[in-house]
Amino acid sequence: MGNIDKRLSQLGISLPDTAAPAGTYVPYVLESNQLWISGQVPFWNGRVKYRGEVSCDVSMDDAIMSARICGLNILAQTKKALGDLNRVERVIKLNGFVNSASDFTDHPEVINGASDLMVDVFGELGRHTRVAIGVSSLPLNSTTEVDALLSVRT
Repeated sequence: MGNIDKRLSQLGISLPDTAAPAGTYVPYVLESNQLWISGQVPFWNGRVKYRGEVSCDVSMDDAIMSARICGLNILAQTKKALGDLNRVERVIKLNGFVNSASDFTDHPEVINGASDLMVDVFGELGRHTRVAIGVSSLPLNSTTEVDALLSVRT
């Protein structure tokens, strides 16, 4: 078991099964030493766990958990793509989207659910650049969606 698998175990984290693409795209692309992970919604045990707009339908705590589940799905897709999370050299960037009303402004706090997970799992190598924006809707009425760019050992 590699260092990252041991770290996941220490954190009590089990990765979800990867979801099949919901459209005409692939879940990831590995090109040279970069792994691009398509947008992940809070899909867990075969269903979208968090749906709706933050502050109207979904509490802040649940929105943060929604982003964390997106992060777990990013890790699951990464493991599927690479076979071993120890091949991740660095999390370069996360793009986070929050289903929210126009007057909601705490997008960064919500997407911290995914960002904090990356730092918990990869340590300093999990620190990344980021976008956190609000949108009027997301696929399947998901509360959050997060995609990722990672540097990996080939």
